[in-house]
Amino acid sequence: MGLRVLGAAWLLAALLPLGAAAAVAAPEQTGVAAVDGRRAIASTAEDFICATLDWWPPDKCDYGTCAWGRAGLLNLDLSNKVLLNAVRAFSPLKLRLGGSLQDKVLYGTGDLRQPCTPFVKNESEMFGFTKGCLPLRRWDELNAFFQKSGAKIVFGLNAMNGRVPLPDGSMGGPWDYTNAASLIGYTAGKGYQIHGWELGNELSGTGVGARIGAGQYASDVITLKKIVDAIYRSNPSKPLVLAPGGFFDQGWFTELIVKTKPNPFNVITHHIYNLGAGRDTHLIEKILNPSVLDNMLSAFSNLQGILKSTGTSTVAWVGEAGGAYNSGHHLVTDAFVFSFWFLDQLGMSAKYDTKTYCRQSLIGGNYGLLNTTTFQPNPDYYSALLWHRLMGTKVLATTFKGTKMIRAYAHCARDSPGITLLLINLSGSTKIQVSVTQTGAAAGGHNHGAGFAGFPAAGGGATRDEYHLTPKGGDLQSQVMMLNGRALATGADGSIPRLEPVKVDAAQPIAVAPYSAVFARIPHFQAPACS
Repeated sequence: MGLRVLGAAWLLAALLPLGAAAAVAAPEQTGVAAVDGRRAIASTAEDFICATLDWWPPDKCDYGTCAWGRAGLLNLDLSNKVLLNAVRAFSPLKLRLGGSLQDKVLYGTGDLRQPCTPFVKNESEMFGFTKGCLPLRRWDELNAFFQKSGAKIVFGLNAMNGRVPLPDGSMGGPWDYTNAASLIGYTAGKGYQIHGWELGNELSGTGVGARIGAGQYASDVITLKKIVDAIYRSNPSKPLVLAPGGFFDQGWFTELIVKTKPNPFNVITHHIYNLGAGRDTHLIEKILNPSVLDNMLSAFSNLQGILKSTGTSTVAWVGEAGGAYNSGHHLVTDAFVFSFWFLDQLGMSAKYDTKTYCRQSLIGGNYGLLNTTTFQPNPDYYSALLWHRLMGTKVLATTFKGTKMIRAYAHCARDSPGITLLLINLSGSTKIQVSVTQTGAAAGGHNHGAGFAGFPAAGGGATRDEYHLTPKGGDLQSQVMMLNGRALATGADGSIPRLEPVKVDAAQPIAVAPYSAVFARIPHFQAPACS
């Protein structure tokens, strides 16, 4: 057993890059992660991880930088092997198609009485572009890719058709659904599988670019539900209806839920850009600050409270989350450091019964999971894939005693016994030796030294799997993710690399290096909630 531990420690020390190897000699502290395995406090969907595809054309620029390239829905290269393999690796990955220009998109169906033309840059227009059109030929190509890659699609519909300005500055009048219903009918007629139809983008509360009152929106959501019911009436896999795809506003969201009863829609979606503008030069400091990370707790908690108190069957998703708006920030939101924000968001949102979390973006802007030009996965792609493969749907209450710089989340392990514990170390100077205990009666109230309590099988040579994530060269702004000291990169054939754990003696504490994240899959942890 001693050899096994020494082997793992030696392996890590030998493999870690210089910056992280220094971490091996970093000052150490101890801490305790207490996991309550008796019952789940929340649950996610099996396919919790979701990513977005956006409409932005190549000439979308922010702060003098044009970060979208050919990553928009109208011009993305769907034949790229890495793109296909990156989506396939999740089997399935949910993809939400939408974004700011969504409410300016026309669909090239038979009812469209004008030419189907692309977006044209025009600074005097909302979001700096004219209306654009989705040709049916392109919709067919996209659906062929979705089918081939096994993606589950949520399509964001234009909710602005037919609106008129009201005296209070909002947009009113009933939604003109003609063009949208045409697209839905065409899609169903072609047999294209759609997981959900979502109404509108960022029109809730005070809105972004435009806003619509909750009462009017509720009646439009009811209309969309009727359209979906009518078109898919005999279809066993009827798509979900989602809304509003906007920023959380307690009064507005409550009114939407109340006014869509007694026939509630399926999913209420909200967006997250809690770090502020992409041009902010303090983004890294914010990401490493636990109190900034905690600023989303109230939104998650309040939305969960609304759904509970109204007794609705509607569930919550994060429909779009890029952290920093206006396309993010190169070498921050597309670099290793952003995995601290992203993994923490996944853990935090899941605790409050969020069923799906859609990351802005799969590709495009400075916050893509894939590089906009090379399609190579950025570090957050691997963080998302590890979450998807290791974290099950049942969320376990987890507390951490020790430094405030450790974030700890536990779920029942996915497709295997025991639990998976995620530990994030926001400290750049201190290595944390984390022992894991059970909360409550089952733990027997004791902890074996710096190791593990609550599972007798952890004697006799038992091991656990650990996945240590660090940046190449110890550089937080590196775009290369190291897994257990090995750089992750796609194969020459565009294949996604294997994500292999190190085996560690189950009785030893989990060593969390400075500026690192660790997934520990602990098969012998006795958690009745997981059996």
